[in-house]
Amino acid sequence: MAVGDSGFTVAIELFEVVADQLRVGRGSPFTVRDEQGKLLLAVGSVVSGESQLSMLRQRALYVEVDEQAAASDDEPGRRRTVFERWQQAPKALDRLLGSLKQPGFAARCEALADELIALVSRDPDIAIYHVVRQDSAQLIRYGLHHSLHCALLAQLAATRAGWSALRTRQLVQAALTMNLGIVDVQGLYARLGRLNSAQRERIKAHPEVAFNKLREAGVDDAEWLQAVLQHHERTGGGGYPENIAKPADMAQALRMIDVFVSKVSARAVRPALPVQTAAKQLFASYPQHPLATAIIKEFGIVPPGHYVQLASGELAIVVRRGATAVTPLAAAVTDERGQPVLSTQLRNTAEPGFALRSTTPADKHLPHLQRVPAERLYGLVS
Repeated sequence: MAVGDSGFTVAIELFEVVADQLRVGRGSPFTVRDEQGKLLLAVGSVVSGESQLSMLRQRALYVEVDEQAAASDDEPGRRRTVFERWQQAPKALDRLLGSLKQPGFAARCEALADELIALVSRDPDIAIYHVVRQDSAQLIRYGLHHSLHCALLAQLAATRAGWSALRTRQLVQAALTMNLGIVDVQGLYARLGRLNSAQRERIKAHPEVAFNKLREAGVDDAEWLQAVLQHHERTGGGGYPENIAKPADMAQALRMIDVFVSKVSARAVRPALPVQTAAKQLFASYPQHPLATAIIKEFGIVPPGHYVQLASGELAIVVRRGATAVTPLAAAVTDERGQPVLSTQLRNTAEPGFALRSTTPADKHLPHLQRVPAERLYGLVS
């Protein structure tokens, strides 16, 4: 089936569904379209009442085949875990960015932003864990992961800084779409560590390209668009694409989030910068900025995902922030002799016997320790 609009045609394979898969008061598990491919209900959008549901039931409804397959993977009545939802997030963002020329892009982006905000709010520690403990085997998808990590940090930092729900969502939407024209280039650079001249030109032009493509897609939110256009501008000048001296506040916020997440993300040719080092550099660059302070406070000294050595001799991975910056909860992945354990044990580092002895970079540990499933660390599987 093809979706046509203003002279362009996008091929899209659809699968007919029944309205019984929709429920009043619940978000749609997929993007619902009519037989012509026109958007009826964005993924995550809530069916507001019986009248809307009745209207939908009177029509032939279709969803994209891959969305139907993803939704069908869930057992009836089973709520997906936080980790399952994070695992599906890159694909959801990829679908969103791939639908840029289809009608209703702005509404779909808003729905994905709202879903992401809800996911981060459901468990902020697990959200931070995903930024700190990135999968080195997924570097080719670095661009998608980077945008998602920037978006989740935007939600956490803006909320802590007291931003309104509207401005927070605008910042999240800007983070999701700021690099929409270079996702593939980001993956190549993360994996290979080099770019050719054409790819470098795409990097230089990407803020303006994203700005123009978003406007063409029907986005008319001035704050969102301005943040995307100016997110590589620098206060005082020296940035791009326009070398302006005073970028918008939201653009400045997006820039600091973008830079911070880049620094704590490993590439094939360099390790991730320690969170504490990235935080110090952020503070040095923005000593009085409320959002910079919020980012630093959200991550703290030993954020979820960080390796720590305990007074017991055990090696552990932080899973929860604690009452103070130096008393997190951690899951022990070795015994006191440094031998890997089959079942992780939760340790409260506020207790003297399990106090933090030191923090330690992840790359100093054996590969089999780095592959401990996150679900096991959080006690979701044995």
